[in-house]
Amino acid sequence: MHVAVIGGTRGLGNWIANFLKKKECQVTITGRNNLMGEAIASKMKLSYTSDNVKAVSQAEVVVVAVPIEVTPQTIKEIAPYLQEGSLLVDVTSVKEVPAEIMLEHAPEGVEVLPTHPMFGPRIRSLEGQVIVLTPHIKGKWYPKVLKFLESEQARILETTPEIHDRMMSIVQGLTHFAYICIASTIERMEVDIKESRKFSSPIYNLMLDMIARIVAQNPYLYYSIQTQNRYIHEVHETFLETFNHLKSLIDDENQEGFVKAMSSAAKHLDDLESALGRSDKAITALNAEVTHLKESIGQEVGLRHMYSQKIHIGVLEELNPDFVMLKDRNKIIRLKLSNVEVLTAEEIRQWKTDNIPLKTFDVSVIFPENSKPDLIARNIEKIEGVVQAKVIDVYHGQQIPEGWISITITYQVVDSELRREVENILTIFGGKIR
Repeated sequence: MHVAVIGGTRGLGNWIANFLKKKECQVTITGRNNLMGEAIASKMKLSYTSDNVKAVSQAEVVVVAVPIEVTPQTIKEIAPYLQEGSLLVDVTSVKEVPAEIMLEHAPEGVEVLPTHPMFGPRIRSLEGQVIVLTPHIKGKWYPKVLKFLESEQARILETTPEIHDRMMSIVQGLTHFAYICIASTIERMEVDIKESRKFSSPIYNLMLDMIARIVAQNPYLYYSIQTQNRYIHEVHETFLETFNHLKSLIDDENQEGFVKAMSSAAKHLDDLESALGRSDKAITALNAEVTHLKESIGQEVGLRHMYSQKIHIGVLEELNPDFVMLKDRNKIIRLKLSNVEVLTAEEIRQWKTDNIPLKTFDVSVIFPENSKPDLIARNIEKIEGVVQAKVIDVYHGQQIPEGWISITITYQVVDSELRREVENILTIFGGKIR
């Protein structure tokens, strides 16, 4: 399938282009900077053109992923050149205006689907991600899109452009505005963030991380979200009125009024137990990996860098609140703790299988006939450095003493020196090497 991503050189458009390429689509991206666009396309092995019209005239699916404020004019520019039978999608954070423009300017025979992926370009897959669809008419493309998104285990929400924008004025407009206000307040008060974390509860740390996640994003995009959604002005006014009301309760030492306001807000949030449970899980998750790493000092661990996706495997030498140090042979690798995730034993084993030249050995061992061969193999596989172990033969014969069986296990290791350790473990289990 030929897909054109208008604005595919950066941000979410670039993520979509890369994602669809992995799904074996023929992808063309466009951008305003030819030098940068050609370099990005070359690195991603995609086609590039600065000519939006040329890109869409050859595409079966066109994804408009340009800044919100230029989306209407971009749709108007490309609409007359769309192929009959093609699909036009936009992925902006507002839906009313783009939906109107697409319906007005798309030629007959072109299906339009205003869409809002509720995630940024840092995610690794669509699994569990919310994608909002606001179809006007469900044509031939709509069930195909649904089937594709469902196959990727995305969470699909179908609604109207108006309802979407009203909800986004809260989900994005209010929360972004409040978080940016908090970050700006902390800056104005010249608070040392690192020092404040020493005094903090888990909730403060979690909140600070969420605020940082927002303010670290593209500020032009966040300005557009605040200005392009027509319902956000009302949200801002209500927010300021509420702030001033609560401040007046504090200034007037009106405890009863403040308690009443806070209790009413809590009641309106509804299902507080579930909210507490989810936040408890988030706090626990923040500490779980650190606890695991503390218990793994001196042992082999595997870490994946969350952004480069590079895998690091080595012996954990040192851990502090900010960094983790691994020793890989004679090399020390220093990684920022907040940027890595811990691999499971299975993930480490798979990485070794895929990346390290492994050595394969077979061993035949005599065990009592009531032994469980598969259980023995699974225990061998748990030895550090053993990547895979499985039973390939179980033998009862004249050469084997009565009441005994011969078990042959094939196993793979990253170092041939482990052969001695494997055979030693088998004898500890009560086996006799043949």
